[in-house]
Parts: sequence; C-alpha cells; structure tokens
Amino acid sequence: MARRQWSIAGQLFALQAVVVTLLVLAGAAGAVWLARNDSQHAAEEEVLAVAQTVARAPHVRAALTSADPAALQPYAESTRSATGTDFVVVMAPDRTRYSHPNPDLIGRPFIGDIGPALAGEPFTVTNVGTLGESVRAVVPVYADDHRIIGLVSVGITTQAINRKLLGQLPVLLGAATPALALAATGSWLLSRRLRRQTHGLGPAQMTRMYEYYDAVLHSVREGLVVLTTDRRVALVNDEGRRLLALDEDAAVTDRPVAGIDLPPAVAELLASGRDAHDEPVLAGDRVLVANQRTTRFEGAALGTVLTLRDQTELRNLASELDSVRALTEALQAQTHESANRLHTVLTLVELGRADEAVRLATRDLALAQQLTDRVVGAVTEPALAALLLGKSARAGERGVDLLIEPDCRLDDSPLPTADLLTVVGNLVDNALEAVAGTEPPRRVRVFVGTGDDEIVVRVGDNGPGLDPDRVADAFRRGWSTKSAGRGLGLALVGQVVHRHGGRSEVTAADGGGTVFTVRLPIREDRS
Repeated sequence: MARRQWSIAGQLFALQAVVVTLLVLAGAAGAVWLARNDSQHAAEEEVLAVAQTVARAPHVRAALTSADPAALQPYAESTRSATGTDFVVVMAPDRTRYSHPNPDLIGRPFIGDIGPALAGEPFTVTNVGTLGESVRAVVPVYADDHRIIGLVSVGITTQAINRKLLGQLPVLLGAATPALALAATGSWLLSRRLRRQTHGLGPAQMTRMYEYYDAVLHSVREGLVVLTTDRRVALVNDEGRRLLALDEDAAVTDRPVAGIDLPPAVAELLASGRDAHDEPVLAGDRVLVANQRTTRFEGAALGTVLTLRDQTELRNLASELDSVRALTEALQAQTHESANRLHTVLTLVELGRADEAVRLATRDLALAQQLTDRVVGAVTEPALAALLLGKSARAGERGVDLLIEPDCRLDDSPLPTADLLTVVGNLVDNALEAVAGTEPPRRVRVFVGTGDDEIVVRVGDNGPGLDPDRVADAFRRGWSTKSAGRGLGLALVGQVVHRHGGRSEVTAADGGGTVFTVRLPIREDRS
C-alpha cells in the first residue's frame, strides 16, 4: 500500500501542537526558574535579616565577651526554630563555633567564607557546609568599642528552598494545563476548518493540482469564465480574454459582472445565472457558442461556469455552404425547368408550330437575361451581384418574386465586401422567411444604392408585417421571424451597423409587410 500522505490540515495541527507544547513547557520552565530565583532572593533576605537581628542582641554580645559563651547554644536553637531557618551559628573571629544544630560540631571551626564579614561587611553566599548546600548570611558582631568580637551565620539549605518551590508547582501546573488545553483546542478547530477548506488534500496534491490547473487553463482552446455565487468574476482564462476582447493586463477578477465591459449578450447571460446549452451569442465580430452551468460541491452551490467556443469561421463556412447549396438547388430546378421547356419547344417544332416554339424559347431567355442584365448592370461588385442572383434563384425556387428596384445602383463599394454581403444577405433571408407560408403573391423588394455620403440597403416584403412592440427587438440576438427561432442574422446586421456608425430602421410597407432600411456612412479614410 502506498504511504498515506498527511493533509495540510493534519500537518498544521501537528506543527501547532508541537509549537504550543514547547511554548507552554518553556513558559512553565521560565516560571519555575523565576520562582526559584524569587525563593533564592527571599531566602537571602530572610537569613540576612535574622543574622543581623541575632548580631545586635545584647546577650549575644555579652556572651561573646564573657568567659563562658556556652549560653549562646540555647538562644541560637530557639531562634532557629522560631524563624524556620536551618542553622544559626555564633562563632568567634577565628571560626570557632559556639552554637550549631548538631551539638557535636560546637567548638569546631566554621566551614565557609567569612572574609567580608571580618572586614565589617555583612554578606550572603551559597556554600556547601556540614548540612549540605545552603544559602547563608554572615554578619559581624561589634563590641561597644566597635571591635568585631564575633560572627553570626544564619542559613537555609537549598533542599529546604526546593521543598518550598515544589509546594508551588501544583499552582504552576494548574495554570499551564488550561493554557495548553485551550491552545490545543484552538489548533484543532483551526485545522478542522482548514481541512474543510482544502478538502483534506496534502501539499504535494495541491501543488500538483495547481500546476495541472494552471497548465490546462492556459492551453485549453475554449474560453472559460467562472463566477462566484454573488456574481463576481473568479477567473477568466487566456482564451476567454481573447474571445471577449478583454485587456490581458486588466484586473477583472473579484469584480462584479456589471462592472466589466463585456458584450451585451455575454453580460446578460452571466448576470442571469441561468443554464445554457450550446446557445449562440455575439461578441463583437465573433459568433460564440455558450454553455453555462451552476457548479456544486457536496450539494452546495459554488457559482457558475461559462464556456465559450468560437464558431465564427464555422458559421461563415456554413453560410457559404448554404449559399452554394441554395444555388445548386436553384440550378437543379432550372435544369428541370429548362428540360421541360426544351421538350415543349421540341414538341411544338415536331407539330409544325415553329413560331410558337420560338416565342416560348425567346420569352424565357429574355426574362432570365433581363434579370441578369439588371443585376450586373446595377451592381458592379461581383460578389454582391452573385449574391443577388443566387438569392433570386432561391426565391424563385420557394415561389417568391425577388424584385430588384429599378433605381438600384452601386458601382464601387467603399465598404468591406464581407460587411456588405452580411447586411444584404441576412436582410434578404429574413424577408424570405417573413413571406414563407403566406398566400401568393409573395414579393421581396431589394434596393442597394448610394446617396448623401452613405450606402443605403433597403429590403421590403409583403409578409404579415412586424408587430410595433417588437421593432426594438428586431436587431437583438435570438430574434427571428420564425416563432421558435434563435436567429443571428439580424443581430449580425446590427453589429455591422454599429461598427460602421450607421443607422437602421424598421417601418411598415404600403399594402402590408415590413421594410428594413440600413444606412452606412461613407468615410474618406475607409479602404
């Protein structure tokens, strides 16, 4: 089995537990050290005070100057018992003891330093004597003539000081234990919260996840926008910035969606938070396919994720394919019609009615040639002329009369050809959809021309007309003449109009129907 890795929360808890324990132990040790020092200083002050009191006692001085100093032993022992010290020794300047807790040591020399006291300076010191290590004070005893006639040493053993300190240890432990328990509880709560936030992952797992996460976000060819539950941007990857035309250096994360300059359709989708599946949206010149879902973890909503795929080129190819398919179908229909007419002409010739055969053939040729001559003569832009001829054939296939206005005229288009084709093609397609399913005659009129420093494209139909309440929505993404449509055609027209600073109008046609008019200004700096 693979070695189980510790999570970040577990490592943090272990580290905090060790640190807190060490801190509490260090604090307790410091408290013990301070308490011991305090006890040491207190003992020094106590023994010095007792020694000075004994040295000043009149009967001590009298005994030291008498012939029999043995009377000092009872007094020294009573003083020792009363003060709680471990020894009270009265000695001659030559170290000879006159009193001691152990009577066998009376008369023997005192063990320890007495030099400062012989010089007249009381002092305290820690020395090892007959009773072990002790804190002692040595004080000189003066006669009336200020001669040093003896010394008094009072001491407390280190063992006695430690016993007092051990008596204070429960208090120190009583203060350290709750502190340790409180710190451990706080560390556990913090690690528990961290474990919940990191989902129990270890450092190596989180590092590897971040590396993969960052690599995927920068390399994936889909735009990605992640929002929090309060509609703030949590993340936008490189492709998302490119598709939405966001500045690479712009700080868009942690900002509300409403505060970012996004394409209207994308901003509306993000602000709504609704689910979307392969929904086409417009972003500038691009046609994007959007998918939006609410993300959840363990049942709790984390926000929404929007993915965007660029289908501009695919839609352009699909549009071209539709035009080619429509032209092919129209050519096939014309082939069948031509074959029928040819058979009719041949039959008339065989029946000896040549004049009628000639009239029939020349009439159809004249109509077709008349349309071609009108379009080619009025529109010198070859792509636009081909588009109008193709739309005319498609209209004929669908039983619609596509009429080119007599005053239609466009020599050299100052607009990009793609933009002009977008406007004319989508307006004609919309008009064809509008008259589909209506009673004959079905007519669509097209005008393309220039005037007053602008190009005018006008397409009208005799369909059911447009509800006045829907005029404002005509160039919005998703609007279509079909009841369940998800049209992009008029929205693309609206983008071209906006990009060139033009105008668009939707009016009712005389006799019923709708007229769409687009005006695009001609600028001198436009190539």
